[in-house]
Amino acid sequence: LTGVLDDCLCDIESIDDFNTFKIFPKIQKLQERDYFRYYKVNLKRPCPFWADDGHCSIKDCHVEPCPESKIPVGIKAGSSNKYSKAANASKELEDCEQANKLGAVNSTLSNQSKEAFIDWARYDDSQDHFCELDDERSPDAQYVDLLLNPERYTGYKGPSAWRVWNSIYEENCFKPRSVYRPLNPLAPSRGESFYTWLEGLCLEKRVFYKLISGLHASINLHLCANYLLEETWGKPRWGPNVKEFTRRFDPVETKGEGPRRLKNLYFLYLIELRALSKVAPYFERSVVDLYTGNGHEDAESKALLLDIFRDTKSFHMHFDEKSMFAGDKKGAKSLKEEFRLHFKNISRIMDCVGCDKCRLWGKLQTQGLGTALKILFSEKEIQSLPENSPSKGFQLTRQEIVALVNAFGRLSTSIRELQNFKVLLQQTR
Repeated sequence: LTGVLDDCLCDIESIDDFNTFKIFPKIQKLQERDYFRYYKVNLKRPCPFWADDGHCSIKDCHVEPCPESKIPVGIKAGSSNKYSKAANASKELEDCEQANKLGAVNSTLSNQSKEAFIDWARYDDSQDHFCELDDERSPDAQYVDLLLNPERYTGYKGPSAWRVWNSIYEENCFKPRSVYRPLNPLAPSRGESFYTWLEGLCLEKRVFYKLISGLHASINLHLCANYLLEETWGKPRWGPNVKEFTRRFDPVETKGEGPRRLKNLYFLYLIELRALSKVAPYFERSVVDLYTGNGHEDAESKALLLDIFRDTKSFHMHFDEKSMFAGDKKGAKSLKEEFRLHFKNISRIMDCVGCDKCRLWGKLQTQGLGTALKILFSEKEIQSLPENSPSKGFQLTRQEIVALVNAFGRLSTSIRELQNFKVLLQQTR
């Protein structure tokens, strides 16, 4: 797996070096900090597309929610009464109010700024969202400690898992019905005609397919790298499974598909890397604070995040998103809307995943990518943000921030794991 990626001027070796030496160690540290390790998610939402075929009973599918007492006070406060007038008016709720501003803004805001937050409640920003967001106020929404519920192989497979991915590719990637579906592993090889057709698509529709394929490849890599190797005396041992990796990615076993899927993983990494470099001005403002209630920890988290942003800006082969949606204004606007709705639908399909742990990480990574797309399409709004007050033009909730960082952390881990598999494969030859 070498050379330049399609649709951008970047080569695989440059990404490997940049990720290994700059990004991976820092993003690992950032994901361990309180602000980023607790994610609020509703794992009980019903599947909106087909009758639920029952939840997975495999014990490794289980997600352990976090007891309320473990959640930092600033994070808990930030998700309730987010923009309500009562919260602004009541002295008793002053502590909560401190954490209210996006779950992320310091307490020295003027009344005028507080009014702007109330306005936000009225401003329906769903036009910008590429994802169906969980309602954090739902009684079914619970905090999960991501460090205690790592993404790994759970044994969830078969018709239920296949139907989710099939629905994503078949019904949401842009393609005429005459083209053979890109997913079914039992189907005969599609041959080159599929890729000839894919190359014939406009850049945006090609990018959409690559993002989904890259996400799929990344998830598969995590499962291969964190596989249940044996369970003796009730003590599980997890680690890399070279045989499983070969089955999913080897050029011979996958009839040439594996390397293409991995290239799409690199492409997805570039897209999310670009989003991080673009959103930096949003976080560089003094008004934004990664608030958990622990001032020292919050300052360190923000410093580490800004350090990662500096690294992302130093990368010299970014994807140029200006090449997308660049045709006539009317056509570009309608294509962008189609793109957004297709992706939003995929985020809803995540509620059909039968295994809770797979659903948790599926929702988080989809929301992270959706947030990256929202950033890439909001460049003007981000550049015109005022320094000392919130803005109606562009906003991120704490959930979106946590998903964005953790989703990129997963991609960074995938590329790192790929290096490990290269070494393991050489050792087995």
